Amino acid sequence: MESNAAINLRDPMLVRKAGMFALRKELGTAGAAYFIRQFTAGQGNYTTERDKLLADFTLDEIIKNVRELDEY
Repeated sequence: MESNAAINLRDPMLVRKAGMFALRKELGTAGAAYFIRQFTAGQGNYTTERDKLLADFTLDEIIKNVRELDEY
């Protein structure tokens, strides 16, 4: 498999191929399949849900909370 520098990251097919190669190399075929099965397309509208969830927060509060998490 090509090194990261040789992969055209703008080509989704090549990125998928390199990603699958890396997963199989590190996890084996069964481990790679198990890893991929953990991800789903999901449901709902993320943007609408995010807007509702964050409606009562200011940007400064969000930044403060993220910085506090980084301290752990």
